[in-house]
Amino acid sequence: MTNETAPARRVSGRALRHAQRSAPLPDNIRPVNPGMQAGNYKPLTDSDVLKIHETALRLLAEVGLADAPPSGVEILTKAGCVMSDQGRLLFPRSLVEDTLRIAGRNFPLYAQDPRFDMEPWGKKVYFGTAGAAVNMVNNDGKYRESLITDLYDIGRIVDTMEHIHFFQRAVVPRDLPDPYEMDFNTCYASVMATTKHVGSSWVDPRHLEKSFEMLHMIAGGEKQWRERPFVSQSNCFVVPPMKFAVDACKCLELAVRGGMPVLLLSAGQAGATAPAALAGALAQEVAEVLAGLVYVNAIKPGHPAIFGTWCFVSDLRTGAMSGGSPEQALLSAAAGQMAHFYDLTGGTASGMTDSKIPDEQAGAEKALNHALVGNAGANLIYESAGMHASLLGYSLESLVIDNDIIGAALRTIRGIDISDEKLSFETIKDVCLNGPGHYLGSDQTLQLMQSDYLYPNVGDRRSPNDWTERGKTSVADRAAVRVQEILTSHYPRHVPDAIDQAIRAQYPVRLPRKAMGHSE
Repeated sequence: MTNETAPARRVSGRALRHAQRSAPLPDNIRPVNPGMQAGNYKPLTDSDVLKIHETALRLLAEVGLADAPPSGVEILTKAGCVMSDQGRLLFPRSLVEDTLRIAGRNFPLYAQDPRFDMEPWGKKVYFGTAGAAVNMVNNDGKYRESLITDLYDIGRIVDTMEHIHFFQRAVVPRDLPDPYEMDFNTCYASVMATTKHVGSSWVDPRHLEKSFEMLHMIAGGEKQWRERPFVSQSNCFVVPPMKFAVDACKCLELAVRGGMPVLLLSAGQAGATAPAALAGALAQEVAEVLAGLVYVNAIKPGHPAIFGTWCFVSDLRTGAMSGGSPEQALLSAAAGQMAHFYDLTGGTASGMTDSKIPDEQAGAEKALNHALVGNAGANLIYESAGMHASLLGYSLESLVIDNDIIGAALRTIRGIDISDEKLSFETIKDVCLNGPGHYLGSDQTLQLMQSDYLYPNVGDRRSPNDWTERGKTSVADRAAVRVQEILTSHYPRHVPDAIDQAIRAQYPVRLPRKAMGHSE
């Protein structure tokens, strides 16, 4: 051995380019960013949109909604609804139109870290998670019940994913049978796992009250919470077709009064709880969500409410839900169009593959749905990562794979820049007349390799020989490695430990501190 310094190895151009692609990019030169403008894909014509709107208004005025809680009846009749002889609340056209004039628009959805604040209006697009899967599934197709630790792990993986912009509760913690503990810990685990905007849900307003107390502690007080509410409520206030869900309505009322944005979620299933005709399914869900919008604005005009038409689809041969179908893509894209028509922040679902594991079927179904729904300009695209078996199973490996798929969909949303510079006349002229007869080393190529081209994180673009030499791994294999890297290293610490300890002293937190990377 000697003390001489070995000469530095010359870095090949290929290796240098790979290193450059792997380094984090400044926001201003990223090929894709959160909130890009979309809207080029329109499954509905302008006249189609008007027909859906008119049918929805007729449904509200002539059919109405049943089973409103007493508090809802009082709020809505005072606003102008009429109780029919059949005991259904009817919504006059003028009331709906007045509500649309005063409804909240252009409201941000805040994150604990302001870098991840979202502006979901116009035709800006954001992708996130959601769901109530009751199982986790691994690459071998083994299903097991989901736990509170799984929910936390999903959230901290989302915290590292570039193309997943918000985190809504994705699995039900089956190890917490008590409804209060489940609701409280779902919210707790979510806000501790990520600094991105969080969505959660509650089955009882008393559970929400306790969660508000916790959120105030994390925010630094109720005033600070109301200024930047970083959690929204996912609220299934209707039971399709055209009935209110009493407990959910009570939670809706409390959320509005507590300053929490609300996702007004109607999830009718075409062929089951909504008409099999896609147009009829869409009209019913638009009517149901418009009823929720009236409800919210009757409590507090202009309160942030997301127009959540989640039009699900049945396989009419079996009656089972088909989340990966082309009909699902059409309905979700059309739902985005309807939100644009009303100039409201719209939320819909995409990426709920019918496949049971991360396989070819899953990739095809997710890519088709994300490309169409994203290019339709739906503002908030839920269920977009990790989901399998039409909402019954959740995969950590798919969460990582779907980040690549969403990134690719976002790149199609950005489109092609047809500027004079990008038409490349001078570049073509120089290469052809002055050499070298290709563009591999041209200044333009080096400039655009990062700003205009998107590279997958776990997708494989290597040659067959290189792939073989590295073990012939599948995308699921590579995703599994990435999952373990994140889970063994990424433990968010954005909530001070003293606040966490204070929360644990007052409330039934069931997420072990050890699962959060603490030694005790």
